[in-house]
Amino acid sequence: MMWGYGTNMGWMMWLWGVLLLVGIALLVLAAVRLSGTGRTSERHPEPRGRLGPDAGRTRAQQILDERFARGEIAEEEYRARLRVLGEDH
Repeated sequence: MMWGYGTNMGWMMWLWGVLLLVGIALLVLAAVRLSGTGRTSERHPEPRGRLGPDAGRTRAQQILDERFARGEIAEEEYRARLRVLGEDH
């Protein structure tokens, strides 16, 4: 029994299914682009080369600077650790 749709409606159901899947995929893509989760490296790029205020500083020294700036360590400890990091080079 065809329920009144005729014999040539099979391809139409396939077309609607494909269009539905494409539409859902486009909605997901738009949501990811608008939220920005797909481009975190573009928003916060890692420094390349030796440009900027931290040029020539190691990541350990940068972390030490950040901890000192936040007040997590005292000046004496900061300077002592800087000396230790400088000796490693």
